[in-house]
Amino acid sequence: MKRNLWLILLFSLFAGNAAGRERDAEPIVKQMALVNEAFMSRWPIAGDSIRIKGKRSSNIWTRSVYMEGLLALNEVYPQEEYVGYAMDWAVANLWGFNGGPHTRNADNQCCAQVYIDLFRLHGDSLTLGKTERMLNNVVNSTQRNDWWWIDALQMAMPVYAKMGSVKHDLRYFHTMMELYDYTKNEISQVGLFNPVDGLWWRDADFIPPYKEPNGMNCYWSRGNGWVFVALARTLEEIERAESSFPSHERAELTHTRDVLAHDFVTMAWALKECQREDGFWNCSLMDEYHYGGPEATGTSLFVCGMAWGIRKGILSSDVFGPAVQKAWRALSEEAVRPDGTLAYVQGTGKEPKDGQPVSYDSQPDFDDFGVGCFLLAGAEMAKLANQ
Repeated sequence: MKRNLWLILLFSLFAGNAAGRERDAEPIVKQMALVNEAFMSRWPIAGDSIRIKGKRSSNIWTRSVYMEGLLALNEVYPQEEYVGYAMDWAVANLWGFNGGPHTRNADNQCCAQVYIDLFRLHGDSLTLGKTERMLNNVVNSTQRNDWWWIDALQMAMPVYAKMGSVKHDLRYFHTMMELYDYTKNEISQVGLFNPVDGLWWRDADFIPPYKEPNGMNCYWSRGNGWVFVALARTLEEIERAESSFPSHERAELTHTRDVLAHDFVTMAWALKECQREDGFWNCSLMDEYHYGGPEATGTSLFVCGMAWGIRKGILSSDVFGPAVQKAWRALSEEAVRPDGTLAYVQGTGKEPKDGQPVSYDSQPDFDDFGVGCFLLAGAEMAKLANQ
């Protein structure tokens, strides 16, 4: 009888702790669902052409980032509606690419992240045919200068990692690292990563002597956010894949993981130092007066990466926990309007001055990728709360 009582008490304690963790995540998921509902109500037909600045197919990078966020929301709040919406979008685009079947442009390849994740949910190998042929076109070539701007890392780097994981094929990881090395170390003979500052120039135009008005290097918030999340999502795939490779191939994959984890941690420390007192980050990470003020997309991407890093034990919760909690409060309490739309979203561009002014009342040119960034951040915060 006593043994049974102890088992009941132990079960109650476990169940109570689990319920408490679920309740911790509940307000996060509630905000995510609100923001997503507002978006889906504006775009009820998933595959519709995007009529902004002309007519565009819905598999462009801005909508693809939203779909990434939608599937991330589905991980923490599973809904058939969410997966159905993403499937309708993929089918409407025939599982293909803006720019044609052999596109090497990273923006065009971004949608393949979602295609692969949908394959994982449904298991229909036919959905991967076009993605596999597109990637093999790159793998089987010698050209490795495709990622000449840092946004490209988030758009395409996880695609190679996901395909390498799904196919158990090291070639995709190998090609990915050759492309990454070009961006990091070779562009303009110095590369776009500055190891001294731990941050990335957006492209060769911003390598010194280019400076911000205050004389500091120009590091664009969202651009660095793209890199930070790309590293996290790629490391996630490596962790997922590592055990499935034979030992003689695992060594290369482990080396890849170590290189990317080092860069991720280096960035995390640099980004922490750039955070504003209110929890947001500025558009320009090192010049608070050059189009300063809260900005939601870069902040969301930094939250996503930092929360992931804490959850995986790569970043110290004692050091980075307060920063990520403060940033999420800023996003959820200040950037989410009562109707579920997002404030402080910088529109498309490549540097601090683009898409300005950014304010509570301003509207970005495209409303989808900002939602995607927010959902990616929220999903990692919910997972962290449930840990």
